[in-house]
Amino acid sequence: MNTLVLTAHPDLSSSSINRRWFEALSNVAGITTRDLMAVGGPEMHFDPAVEQALLQKADRVVLQFPFYWYSSPPVLKAWLDQVLLFGYAYGPGGNKLRGKELMLVISTGGPAESYAADSYNSFSIPEFLTPFQQTATMVGMTYLSPFVLHSAMGRDQSLIEASIPAVISHITTPGIATNRIVSQARKTA
Repeated sequence: MNTLVLTAHPDLSSSSINRRWFEALSNVAGITTRDLMAVGGPEMHFDPAVEQALLQKADRVVLQFPFYWYSSPPVLKAWLDQVLLFGYAYGPGGNKLRGKELMLVISTGGPAESYAADSYNSFSIPEFLTPFQQTATMVGMTYLSPFVLHSAMGRDQSLIEASIPAVISHITTPGIATNRIVSQARKTA
């Protein structure tokens, strides 16, 4: 299985979690990684032909990002807008992504329990991720279970270290379930 991981972090060098995931995934056979800020630059400009050629080679596309204001960082939105074009991803002749898989790998600053109707964030992670699921549906991709690392802002080194093999396993497992969140959260005593 060929996997394309698109990492969308505004400053990957300053990241404690996403940088480590990016580095680890960059060394896994069958995975191609791209730092979207490095590719698109501060202008967040992408060459659709280059990005689409990479998508064509992939069986599974992974969007990796820190959860920003209940969505992704702007660089991922820019990439989606510039690459998933009419006639390529949707519309007449827009079937180039049909049958491929889409997975999200995200880190959140808050604890898992804060993502619920009766808690601080008022909504669950699956509810917040609905636009990504609908994007997959719109372009004919299979939306796979996301991997979510909660409480990432704490920079707990044991949490970071434990998340690396877990995220690699999640990304590389064929036939992973759909519509089920795989969370890794800080263990409390």
